[in-house]
This record gives sequence, structure tokens and C-alpha cells, in this order.
Amino acid sequence: MASESVQKTLSVALILCVVCAVVVSSAAVILRPTQEENKLLDLKTNILASAGLLRQGIDVETQFEQITPRIVDLETGRFTESIDIATFDQRKSSKDPATSTALSPGNDPAKIKRRENYATVYIVSGDSGLEKIILPIKGYGLWSTLYGFLALEADLKTVAGIGFYEHAETPGLGGEIDNPKWKASWIGKQAYNEGEIAISVIKGKADLSRPEGAYQIDGLAGATLTTRGVHNLVQYWLGEEGFAPLIGYLKSGDA
Repeated sequence: MASESVQKTLSVALILCVVCAVVVSSAAVILRPTQEENKLLDLKTNILASAGLLRQGIDVETQFEQITPRIVDLETGRFTESIDIATFDQRKSSKDPATSTALSPGNDPAKIKRRENYATVYIVSGDSGLEKIILPIKGYGLWSTLYGFLALEADLKTVAGIGFYEHAETPGLGGEIDNPKWKASWIGKQAYNEGEIAISVIKGKADLSRPEGAYQIDGLAGATLTTRGVHNLVQYWLGEEGFAPLIGYLKSGDA
């Protein structure tokens, strides 16, 4: 009887495990399309917010209609139609040796190890042409890789906004990159001076009374390594290994 009781107990436990596993697996499969839709919606929300285009009370999809995604070849700086934008996964591409380029430590200030060969940028156009361009940026902070967007105005040197949608920096310290006040301090800053990268995230406060204040962003108090990480990643993606070639072609009208 004791043996029979143990067998019955184990059988019931096994059946329960199988049933629970089936329920959880089925739920994951059924909910996956909804999860993907929500993920894409969140990405679009962050793209709009980084450029100062997000308006409360208006459908995100409707607002996103003003934005045109384009794929750029980072090697040449030219737009390309050879990649299917509907299925292109930039993050996955950056991890695949066939679709990315390995970076040496001396050429990798953002600490991303590999740079994807293609990137999706977002164009905002109006009656007069280009109004904003939103660039994907990433780089290592203190504890994590920071993923975000940097937007430039039509002159391709004035910052329209910045935002990070994924990171694991310390709340209250490096996590202050999500602080609306700090993000607002980027707006209007100059990314380039005479064609050279000039914007920098400094230690301490920017002196707005001096000419260099137009290029400086306040550092994050108590978060030196995150501050340095943001500085390095912005410098990298605005440079020749990042989007500088594309910006050059856009300025010439030959992208």
C-alpha cells in the first residue's frame, strides 16, 4: 500500500507538471504576437520621444506616420534598398560575424565589440525637406549596454533630443540618464563645430557663459563611468565609424 501510495503521488505530480508546462508553453505561443506588437509600439514611442515628437493623447501609430525608416550602409554612408527593412534586426545583425565588423579595443570607445554593417535610421520630412534625423546609438556604461536614439535637427548638427530605452544602470546614479531634466539639457546643443565632433558629456556642470558651453552636457553626479560611457558612445556614433559619412552625404544632398 505504501509503495502504491508513493507511485500515485509521483504520477499525480508528473501529470500536474506536464499540464502546467503545456499551459505555460501554449500561453507563450498565443501571446507572442501581442508581445511583439507591444515591443514595436514601445520602440516607436521611444523614437518619437527622443526627437521631441511624442504627443500625449494621440495614437502612437498615427504620430509615427511622419517618420520614414531607412537603412544605411555604415561602410559607405549611403542609403540602401538591398536590405528588407520589414525583417531587418539591427541588434541581431551586430552579433553575426557575417553582417558585422569586429572592432579592435583601440577603435572601440563605446565598447560594443562589433559594429553592424547596416543600421536603421529614421527620417522626419516636411514640405521643405528634411526636418529631423533620428539615429540609433548604443554603448557600454557602468553595468550595461545602453540602447537609445539621438535626434538631430535639419541642419544636422543641432541636437533635437536624446533618449535611452534599455539599460541596467544604477537607479539614482547612472539611471539618471532617464531623468527628463537631464535629457532636456541636450536639446539645442551643437554636435559638430566646423565639421568636427564637438559635443561632450563633461564631469561637472557646463559653463553656459562660455562659447564651449554650446557643446557641453552636464555630467551625472556620482556616476562618472556612466557619464563617460554616454560621452564615448555619442562620440563614436557621430564619428566616421558611425553616422558621419551619412550626415556628410545628407548635407550635400547626395545620400
